[in-house]
Amino acid sequence: MFFMGTYTPKLDEKGRLFLPAKFRDRLAEGLVVTQGQENCLVVWPTDVFMEEARRAQATPLTVRGARDYARILFAGADEGSLDKQGRIGIQASLREYAGLDRDVVVIGVMDRIEIWNPVRWQEYSAGAQAKFAELDEQPNPQQQN
Repeated sequence: MFFMGTYTPKLDEKGRLFLPAKFRDRLAEGLVVTQGQENCLVVWPTDVFMEEARRAQATPLTVRGARDYARILFAGADEGSLDKQGRIGIQASLREYAGLDRDVVVIGVMDRIEIWNPVRWQEYSAGAQAKFAELDEQPNPQQQN
């Protein structure tokens, strides 16, 4: 199952967030919330996070970018689960990192969910949509004879 779509739930006063109902089954066995790129948060099903962790672990420690990635990925990671109402709790440090207050944007991105500050999402999305609109189809080099 792929996560897809854009939603605008609200954080409650305790830092809990209702996830879209159609995302909940995939997260029923556990999840990990961590820092993402562009100052968003990433929610991974636990099994997908473990795959990502194995990829990070397989990269030599002598590669600076790999060390940086693993540090950020794991330092801010928080294991969790959905409560009976379908909410996840988001730690204060993660909310601060992503600039989250009450309003948030939740997007499905294939194997993960991202949680964005609405202003940051709008800014990012506008730039990404302009680039997307200009994409040209590139021929597959393997198909050329």
